[in-house]
Amino acid sequence: MKILSINAGSSSLKFSLFNMDYETVIASGQFERIGIDGSSYTIKFNSEKITQEVELPTHLEAVNILLEKLVSLDIIKSLYEIHGVGHRIVQGKDIFKESVVVNDAVMEKLETIKSFAPLHNPANMLGIEAFRKALPDAVQVAVFDTAFHQTMDEVAYLYPVPYKWYKEYGVRKYGAHGTSHRYIASQVKKILGTSEYRLISCHVGNGGSISAIKDGKCVDTSMGFTPLAGIMMGTRSGDIDSSIIPYVMEQEGKNASEVIDDLNRKSGLLGLSKCSSDMRDVLAKCSENDERSIVAKNKYVRRIVDYIAEYYVLLGGADVLVFTAGVGENNSLIRKEVVEKLECLGIRIDDILNNSCSGDICKISSDDSKVLVYVIPTNEELMIARDTLNLINR
Repeated sequence: MKILSINAGSSSLKFSLFNMDYETVIASGQFERIGIDGSSYTIKFNSEKITQEVELPTHLEAVNILLEKLVSLDIIKSLYEIHGVGHRIVQGKDIFKESVVVNDAVMEKLETIKSFAPLHNPANMLGIEAFRKALPDAVQVAVFDTAFHQTMDEVAYLYPVPYKWYKEYGVRKYGAHGTSHRYIASQVKKILGTSEYRLISCHVGNGGSISAIKDGKCVDTSMGFTPLAGIMMGTRSGDIDSSIIPYVMEQEGKNASEVIDDLNRKSGLLGLSKCSSDMRDVLAKCSENDERSIVAKNKYVRRIVDYIAEYYVLLGGADVLVFTAGVGENNSLIRKEVVEKLECLGIRIDDILNNSCSGDICKISSDDSKVLVYVIPTNEELMIARDTLNLINR
């Protein structure tokens, strides 16, 4: 059975086409600058890569071109081969606790909560609407980044603010990257051969979050009401003293939205280093003894360590610590510096294993480590396809 996994942004659409009989990727790619001059698409299949500029006024044109190319490039024989389309939805609030088949009622509920993720949910919904028109016979499934975190209890998800804010306005921790953390949890279950384990999952990259997971269920996670909370990221500040916001508003004559935009787009690695939001660029500057970059890198590491230590205590210890996503999967130096600061917990890595890890599941903990440490490449697209297949087969 063939299933499409879709991640639609406001001006982009990323896709992966899976053969779910073997869970293999048949084709993948993305459409960029939708609704903007200079739009283009890239499709990868059979070791080939096709890139072409094309006018993409809306997501519907992108979807129609994608489907036409899948057939004309002989990737599939007919659109009827596509039985389902799974869509990444960033925010499901506490309404959606699991993936669902999309119908009009689901779309109406998504409409009511789109303000909780104004940069993401409306774009995700555009993707759904486009595929509902283009593939009316395929099952459309919504897969929510927030669903995995719905197992948190009130102590974890409530903020110490007036309870009215939660009851009337929905102010609570929702988390993000849940599809990634759920995939990591499923891989750890396979590795350990048991469903009983304590896992700290570190999805660290340009964006990032850390989750405490017990027996496959989320106990707590670092991102909060929005993806701005938690660890320091590429351009996001992560946790700060909220009273900074009105202070900066007064100092710079900005409104609240403008300061929040600064915290989302001009902070984190970029804000502290003053050179880049990309860890690779920051580390290059560190090698030149650039003071600002060294501080930025050290702060990034420290905030990750802070959350790992907090969740170690919350879980009553840990069986496995996993690094995933862009920095977690590819940067051995950051992994090393994080784990070195956890040595008091008995967590250690083998430098040779850590430095040689590349592109696959790698155990990097040393033999004397009290906690297993792994690097596991995440696969959110596969999780979306799996959920879609499961709902089709129900």
